[in-house]
Order: sequence, then structure tokens, then C-alpha cells
Amino acid sequence: MTITTLTSREFNQGASEAKRAASQGPVFITDRGKPAHVLLTFEDYQRLTKQRRNIADALAMPGVADIEFDPPRVDIRSQPVDFS
Repeated sequence: MTITTLTSREFNQGASEAKRAASQGPVFITDRGKPAHVLLTFEDYQRLTKQRRNIADALAMPGVADIEFDPPRVDIRSQPVDFS
């Protein structure tokens, strides 16, 4: 899978090239240097949005290994209850 990044101007001037690049992988379109949009093939869009039946299916999704996810550690403690 190839990831392509284009500025908004490049996308506007070369939509055909962007569509061709999307057949190889997602195309990120930036606005003022920040990611603003993603161009995908319709097949990739359908694959990403189809209903997942369980967490194992979601974790088996292609490209999930490229996602960085480091949730903060949570410290949950029980507290005494006052029923008076």
C-alpha cells in the first residue's frame, strides 16, 4: 500500500493523478500543511465502513498495524460507600 500526500492546490490541478494514486492506497490532501481530507477508492471505503462483527475482525483490518495507539494508563480504585 502506497500513501500519497498532496496539497489542496496539487489536488485541484491534478485530480486525475490523485485518482490514479488512490488505486495504490489512500491519498491525504492537506490544507495549509495539515491533513484535511482522504481520497480512497470506493472499494477501500466500503471495506473500511462495513459492519464489523467483533473486535478480532476490527483488529485484523489491513493497515491497523500502522496506527499508533497508546492510551493513558487509568488507575481505578474502589471507594468505601456510606449508606447512612
